Amino acid sequence: MVGPCFRRDDRIGEVVLHQLILFGLVGVVMAMSSAHADPVRIVAAENFYGDIARQIGGPAAKVTSILSNPDQDPHQFETSPSAARDVAAARIVIYNGIDYDPWIEKMLGAARSAGCRPIVVADLVGRKTGDNPHIWYDPATMPALAKALSDMLIAGDPGGAAGYRERLARFDSSMAPVRAKIAELRRRLAGTPVTATESVAFYLLAALGLEDRNQAFQLAVMNETEPAASDIAAFENDLKTRRVRLLFHNSQTTGPITERMRKLAAASHIPVVGVTETQPAGMNYQGWMMSTLDAIDRALTKSSP
Repeated sequence: MVGPCFRRDDRIGEVVLHQLILFGLVGVVMAMSSAHADPVRIVAAENFYGDIARQIGGPAAKVTSILSNPDQDPHQFETSPSAARDVAAARIVIYNGIDYDPWIEKMLGAARSAGCRPIVVADLVGRKTGDNPHIWYDPATMPALAKALSDMLIAGDPGGAAGYRERLARFDSSMAPVRAKIAELRRRLAGTPVTATESVAFYLLAALGLEDRNQAFQLAVMNETEPAASDIAAFENDLKTRRVRLLFHNSQTTGPITERMRKLAAASHIPVVGVTETQPAGMNYQGWMMSTLDAIDRALTKSSP
């Protein structure tokens, strides 16, 4: 109904009123669309989780990864004001859990907004404190994260559900070659004895069925303690006698003793495959895992008796 200030025979006033109403409604719709178009802010403690967030969130998400430098030792990371600001502004925070990244739990406790939703990846795959924390090398982890994140994004943005589901399906399809490669290598290589300076690829070695030797040594290095003399001697003997066919070496957390093992492997003509705790620049998660599997395949084929 036209208000009392406008007579029904006042054509100009009625047209102006209708235009004002129309423009007002358009403005409201535009404002709502603009608000809806704002991407969901997602913060990932580690860049491999951030990569999955980008793949699932697509243009609807703005993703920040805190640990992203492949030359940085994750165990020596110190928080910064910029990281704290990112966490405070995030709607979703993804982190590993099980004491791998306790610094982000402290940041969430100090700066978490009321609407922030955390995703603890270890909880998705049933890992507990005391388990090996390098769960991103477990083939089951990233599909579980992708599904959980897709569900969370759909719950917050039902209108974008089709896009999230499409990107989730695309991610699942892109993981098929990784799963096939793991199955193929397991058929050929299960039971092959290997060793590592640190238990970074623990879950991947288990998926491949490899015999992972010298785990006490690896655990000591992971926990930043000195390996026992007997464990060092056993490790050196495995390399000198070529009892193992491959050495996995974490290039991000090197020290005198791990470097000694790497050099001893080279002297014994045992191939070395590098593994890291940060996704390399220029790769997505699928490419990173496939390149690691290809490196294992080449190394063990080369060292075949």
